[in-house]
Order: sequence, then C-alpha cells, then structure tokens
Amino acid sequence: MKSWITPFPVALPAQQDNLHLFNTVTQQKQRVAVADDHATMYVCGITPYDATHLGHANTYVTFDLLYRYWLAAGYRVTYTQNVTDVDDPLFERANEMGIDYQELAEDQTNLFRSDMQHLNVLAPAHYLSVSETVDWVRTMVREMVDAGVAYTVPGNDQNPDGDIYFSIEAAEQHTEWRLGSVGAHSQEEMTEFFPERGGDPQRPGKRNPLDPLIWSARREGEPHWHDDVLGDGRPGWHVECSAIAYHTLPAPFTVQGGGSDLRFPHHEFSAAHTTAVTGKPMADYFVHSGMVGLDGVKMSKSLGNLELVSNLVSRVESPMAIRALLLSNHYRSDWSYSHEKLGEATKRIQAWRSAMACEQAGDAQTLLQNIFAALSDDLDAPRALDAVDQWAQDSVARGIPRASDLPSINVAVVLDALLGIKLY
Repeated sequence: MKSWITPFPVALPAQQDNLHLFNTVTQQKQRVAVADDHATMYVCGITPYDATHLGHANTYVTFDLLYRYWLAAGYRVTYTQNVTDVDDPLFERANEMGIDYQELAEDQTNLFRSDMQHLNVLAPAHYLSVSETVDWVRTMVREMVDAGVAYTVPGNDQNPDGDIYFSIEAAEQHTEWRLGSVGAHSQEEMTEFFPERGGDPQRPGKRNPLDPLIWSARREGEPHWHDDVLGDGRPGWHVECSAIAYHTLPAPFTVQGGGSDLRFPHHEFSAAHTTAVTGKPMADYFVHSGMVGLDGVKMSKSLGNLELVSNLVSRVESPMAIRALLLSNHYRSDWSYSHEKLGEATKRIQAWRSAMACEQAGDAQTLLQNIFAALSDDLDAPRALDAVDQWAQDSVARGIPRASDLPSINVAVVLDALLGIKLY
C-alpha cells in the first residue's frame, strides 16, 4: 500500500538526546534508550470507514513530533503504521451505504493521506493494510495455536464453527505477559471497556470473557481467506498489528504509540500476541496520546460529534494553524476543540511569520536548543511553542530588518524540522 508524500525536513546539526517519555506500562516518565542509533516505532493506523477527525490528527501529529525529534538527534528511524481495512465497523458502514467495503476503505484511506499531507506529517517507512498482510496474520495465529495459547470455540445459532480465540490464562502461564501489564487498567476497567471497544464477553464457549478473537471463521457477506489449518476466515482485531510489527520491526521495538483508548484492549492484546510468539516484549515503551473532545465530549465516530480535518483545512488560511492548535496541548492531555482556539492558533502562526522579517543571526540556534530541550521532556510541545512566541516578541521588539547573512539553518528551517510547522 502506498503511503503519502511529505518532504523530509532539512537535516539539523545532531542534538544531544535526553528524551524522557511517559511510559503507560510503568505510569511514569522514563529515559528512552535507543539501541544502535536506530529508533523504531509502530503507531496504530485508521479503520477507514470515515474521515479523519481532530482526535486522529492529535495522535499522528504527536508521533510525528517524536519522529522529528529522533531525526534531529541524528538517529535512523523506522516507522510502521497499518490500515485496518478488514474489520467489523468497516463492513457495517459499507453495508449501510450500499457500497463495497473495499471501495469505502480506498476512499477514506485516500482522504487520510491528503489530511496527513496538509498537516505536514512525515510518512511511515512501512504503510501496510490488513488485507495485504493476511498471510502474516495466519502464520501468527497458527503459531499461537501451536504454542497452546489459542483455542477454537464451537459454533452456535449466531456464530459458525471455527472462531479462534487467544487464551489469557494460557498466556499468563507460559509467558511473561500478564493481563493489565501493558494498558495499566484495573480488572474492573477492562471488564467495562471490553464490550465498548469491540469485545464479545458474552460469546458462549469462551474460557475467559475477555479472551479476544484472533481468527474469525467464514461468515456470509464478509471477506475470507483459506487456510489449511485454521479454516476459511479472516483476521480478528489486535493480531494484525502484532503480525505487521513483527515482520517490519525488531522485537522489542522502541515505541508503540496510539490514542489512550487503545491501551485496552488493543495494545494489551497486541503485546500479548507478540510475547506469546516471540518470547519477548512487543515494545520497550508504550506511549499514548490524549482524547480530543467537542464541547466537553470526546470526539468519536459513534457519537458523530466530529471536527473533520478536511473540513477545517478548507476553512483556515493555512493548515499549519491546525497543527499549531494540536501542539498547543500537551499530547497526553484530554482537551476540547473550539473555533476560538483555532483562531488563536491562526494568529500565532501569523505572528511568527511577521517576526521572520526581523530574524537575526543566532536566533535559529537559540530556538533549536530551546525547542529540543522542551521536546526532550515528554514531548512538551506547549513549552516549545512558548519559546517560539518569545522569540517572535523579542524579534519584533528589536525592530531590526532581517539580517542579510543568515545561516542556512534559519528559524523557518528549525520550526519545520522540529515542530513540523512550515512558515512559507
């Protein structure tokens, strides 16, 4: 699958890495160690049944910030993102619209690519759909069956024979993984979240109500693939990310990223599947972005209270105002969108552009150090933006016309490279 095209930023002088990130697993900020100067990251992608909203954009801009930080530290970066184009919500929406699910997935994935380009988000090295990696998923499911951590559930009036589930109890007996060890949720929270987030706790024949489906037996009206061992069917949820990460990144890779609503069940079980097959943790650090709301309520497709990126792009002078709005909130915070906040972000970008008329030699180096220091502290983008505000105010106060002998690394280059904000 093709990703999108975003020009790489100008290479900055390599900065001294001192990155600390909040690790969901440990519930504290930790120094992030990068092995062999090669940072690796997996960020869960979209299920393409509707357009990209600000909540999605918040996640992808967050991890784009991390990508840019690592590049500025002089590291090689391998970044993988998936597209879940085989999933129940996609099938349901396509049926409602009376179109083929593949057509809907292609349309919405194309729109997502366009949104990412407008927001100046760097494309991943590996951009893979579930439909093109089914063989990887089948192999991983077979390996879990062989390892004794997966089992088949008999059919009933509502379900066919052949559904395969991951066994929590078996995995806890045979691996280092423990339920709740990744998402850091209590048993009560997981029990509440599981049915809300795609789980089927009431399915008869399951060993544990929270066991996740990893291979869905063939059903009428759904796509299916043949497997001599598993039978005809398709991937369940969670296992696709395990398989794609396993084939494109080392185990463990550096950072698993996504929105905080993916802590459980998605990241919990993706990590469990990987550990069951490899005997290793999925990632060294699990990092999660906050939720974006509208009028105090979390944006979600199910509620329909969405601010779509494509709509906002058509209404603003520059998409960089949208990116500045996202970065004005710390990535881990939950916050609510308003048109007033977008207006403030637009004025901020305008002020920065005006200040460039007074840029002097040395400004870019000072900003580079200040922004990089802010990002080193758990990607503190609001603090980084404040540093740019201070530079802009000081530059305008000086009132001296732009220097004619600026170095090639100027303020605009620094803002693009570190924050992904283009002033030209």
